[in-house]
Amino acid sequence: MAHRPKRTFRQRRADSSDSDGAEEPSAEAEAPGQQTVPGPAEEGPPSGGGRAEVAERPLRLRSSRGRGRVWASSRRPAGAAPRADGGSGGPESRRVDLSTDEEDGAHHSSESKDDASSSSDSSSSVEEEFSSVDIPDAAFIQAARRKRELARAQDDYISLDVKHTSTTSRVKKNSDEDPESEPDDCENRIPFTPKPQTLRQRMAEETTTRDEETSEEGQEDESQDIWEQQQMRKAVKITEGRDLDLSHSSDSKPVKKFDTSISFPPVNLEIIKKQLNTRLTLLQDTHRSHLREYEKYIQDVKSSKSAIQNLENSSNQALNFKFYKSMKTYVENLIDCLNEKIISIQEIESSMHALLLKQAMTFMKRRQDELKHESTYLQELSRKAEASTNGSLPADEKTQWILAEIESRRAQRRQARALSGNCDHQEGASSDDELSSADMTDFQKRHGDILQDHKKIFEDVHDDFCNIQNVLLKFQQWREKFPDSYYEAFISLCIPKLLNPLIRVQLIDWNPLKFDSIGLKQMPWFTSIEEFVDSSMEDSKKEESSDKKILSAVINKTVIPRLTAFVEFIWDPLSTSQTTSLITHCRMILEEHSTCENEVSKGKQDLLKSIASRMKNAIEDDVFIPLYPKSAVENKTSPHSKFQERRFWSGIKLFRNILLWNGLLPDDTLQELGLGKLLNRYLIIALLNATPGPDVVKKCNQVAACLPEKWFENSAMRTSIPQLENFIQCLLQSAHKLSRSEFRDEIKEIILILVKIKALNQAESFIEEYHLDHLKSVIKEV
Repeated sequence: MAHRPKRTFRQRRADSSDSDGAEEPSAEAEAPGQQTVPGPAEEGPPSGGGRAEVAERPLRLRSSRGRGRVWASSRRPAGAAPRADGGSGGPESRRVDLSTDEEDGAHHSSESKDDASSSSDSSSSVEEEFSSVDIPDAAFIQAARRKRELARAQDDYISLDVKHTSTTSRVKKNSDEDPESEPDDCENRIPFTPKPQTLRQRMAEETTTRDEETSEEGQEDESQDIWEQQQMRKAVKITEGRDLDLSHSSDSKPVKKFDTSISFPPVNLEIIKKQLNTRLTLLQDTHRSHLREYEKYIQDVKSSKSAIQNLENSSNQALNFKFYKSMKTYVENLIDCLNEKIISIQEIESSMHALLLKQAMTFMKRRQDELKHESTYLQELSRKAEASTNGSLPADEKTQWILAEIESRRAQRRQARALSGNCDHQEGASSDDELSSADMTDFQKRHGDILQDHKKIFEDVHDDFCNIQNVLLKFQQWREKFPDSYYEAFISLCIPKLLNPLIRVQLIDWNPLKFDSIGLKQMPWFTSIEEFVDSSMEDSKKEESSDKKILSAVINKTVIPRLTAFVEFIWDPLSTSQTTSLITHCRMILEEHSTCENEVSKGKQDLLKSIASRMKNAIEDDVFIPLYPKSAVENKTSPHSKFQERRFWSGIKLFRNILLWNGLLPDDTLQELGLGKLLNRYLIIALLNATPGPDVVKKCNQVAACLPEKWFENSAMRTSIPQLENFIQCLLQSAHKLSRSEFRDEIKEIILILVKIKALNQAESFIEEYHLDHLKSVIKEV
């Protein structure tokens, strides 16, 4: 095996030239057995060292060229593989080796032009080698010449020299015409200087050199390994007497060699045992993780099989899917229908509310105007002023017309009470809510038009989408067939929203202020929802069914807002009939159908606030009790006395209406409104300025009769509530004045009133002061 050369391949390739003369001498120097006459470079006997030098030199040249151009050897065709002549003996084996080297030299000379200097340096050693070789005969030389020509004719290389191609073709023609006319190798001129190069060749050479210089060290190592493999394979094949194709060996994958110079760390038994234990631990952990995954997969398979079995056993899945799909379609159509009709519903609601509001404002404005004109007229009478002075005659005529109309309506009410047998009615306690015939006709006409429009809202809709009972029947079927999905879908929260427009349609003609208005429990929607809720309560599996709250939710979201609107804008607190009807509906809603025992809905709070606010406004705007001189009110038939009486009884009526809310409104609110603002501010003053007598006692009895008994249920009470202190003093003052006269029965009535309102200490003091021992039994009975 040849020695590994130093890495000076780039410099050699850059300094070498690619002449024609440098190719064949080097090839022929490697095959001395094929030459007839030794050339100038073959003089001198060869020695052992010279043969080794000759064998070493071409290998170095080939390795330097193949280092940067490995792809050139891979382009050799299969037909250009070198052949070895059969035979035995040292000369024949030598010829085999030399012919192989000759072909390799010819191939590498065609790739590059870097052998000129190497050929000149090795000329002396070649001469010494071939000087001792026997000269073959002419037939052997002729056969070698033909073999060389055939190798040239194969075109197994790409020539970089144009002149060489033409020379080769010319030599081929000459050899075809005259085989013996080809000059011998000794006649070829050996160039000692580089052959001139063209500009293109120099540019190509510089580019190649620059690319090779910028290559990485890894490529050099790879090329070096390839070179070593080639040398090793060549040495092995030479010893075995076989040909070697270096072009294919250059493409093969390099085999890594084992470097015996590398030293490994010392190994003992403990290290090996430790590594094996570590490896065993890792394998055990991996095995345990695989077992867990396996168990998980087993469980998944079991659950999947059970699910498949359940689905296979359930034969009504298609029916279930059909039901859910039909229910989904129904709900979507219902929502679309309600969204389309809600605009018409809101318009009709607004029309009906505007009609009732206009009527209520008409009554209120007329009452205030009549009160103003009548009070002004009586003030003028008290001053004994002339009606026609200072240009006030038109105003007096208007006042006279208003007073005449008021008196006409009063006469009609007296006649109606006489026919009904109600003789205990007091003047001023009437609501005065009569309309003229023209106004009544206009109101009824507009009301009828609104009801006609109300009937047309759902005239083009199927009953399944506008009848509350049919809508609830759909959801009841769902609850009976699939209760789990029904309750999981929170249908109890959706039903109040779906039914809201349908219930509002039925409430358009509902007026809670009318005495003969239908109750909520008698309405169709109320009974339908009650039946739906009762059917859900029969399900023993759902004891805490959420459907129980559907009715309360409907009332809170639909009925209470409508009641609040009536209270704020239409309700007249001075009307006993309106107040009684409103209290009936509110008591049913607020007490019997509360959402929860501990829950106070926002709608309920808003309704109660609206009631208190409306009564406060009525006290401030509608209560007026004038004070006249005693001379003007002593005569009970005088206009001043009648007007004052009417205004007092109007205040008593409002006082009674306010206290009717006992149990619905808080006691503090009622005491502040009824006792603090109305009784102590208006009614007590009128009682104190009145002449003591049976009329005053009667009025005091009416005040005491309006007070709720719940306020005085405590048997341990000896004094009344603080807000009644002024009323108690008024009673005692009247009793003191009556004690000087003969009105004994009226004194007893006053004592009974004191006992009723739990003013026992004051009653006992009065009895002891006036020695009314016969009245002590009244106190003991309490």
